[in-house]
Amino acid sequence: MSDASTGSVGALRPLLAETAAARIADRFVTAIALGHFVEGQKLPSIPELARMLGVSPTTVREALSRLSALGYVTVNRGRHGGTVVTSQWGPASDSMVRRALEPEWQELEVTLDFRSLIEQQIARTAAERHTPADIDRIELAVRAYEAADKDRETSRLADLEFHQAIAAATQNPQLAELSLRIRHQVSLGFEAEPYNPAVRAAAVDQHAQLARAVIDGRGDDAAAIADIHFSLTADILRELHARTLTPHTDE
Repeated sequence: MSDASTGSVGALRPLLAETAAARIADRFVTAIALGHFVEGQKLPSIPELARMLGVSPTTVREALSRLSALGYVTVNRGRHGGTVVTSQWGPASDSMVRRALEPEWQELEVTLDFRSLIEQQIARTAAERHTPADIDRIELAVRAYEAADKDRETSRLADLEFHQAIAAATQNPQLAELSLRIRHQVSLGFEAEPYNPAVRAAAVDQHAQLARAVIDGRGDDAAAIADIHFSLTADILRELHARTLTPHTDE
């Protein structure tokens, strides 16, 4: 999956150079509000963030400087430095999240609906086509997600592996690639799902249920569970969007 293919389709449109840093800062604040990144978490490196977002490292660095000035992150210099999230929501969050979501909201809604349809079909097809090797990979991914506990980055990677294991069980690489591409779109480029303790608890149960339905060959059940599971992301995005339509007094 190339950066070019993910950075200019669906909910993500090319950024204008003169406003790139400001728009990336808005995306960061939105991602933090969604729990893509949580307080105390060290962000990926600047080159990795630049790859995710399809912009230059300079643009990412400028965006992080804006966030540091607003109190969302702390930038630590030196060999063992990095950027750490220090606030989940701040006085500028309403306006920054609204700028990130509102212009593309109708298109994002279409993408969320498309995702639900595709992931249901992936789950149904995986239930019909999985191999013994797929079962081993899926079961390992379920255990890895459970073991990740409160470690946000480990949880993110384990969640990604679980859904890629399900997609791989379809025996159709294009479905696996499509699942990744949609994930990139709905996460504003950060390749993470919304996160909080309640969402994680629900996801632990739903991963186990989805895995069992796929392994048992219950295609319709797998599709129904996938629909419920991916609605977690859709519902949190909609709640955040609705929240910013009625600005708080601290804006």
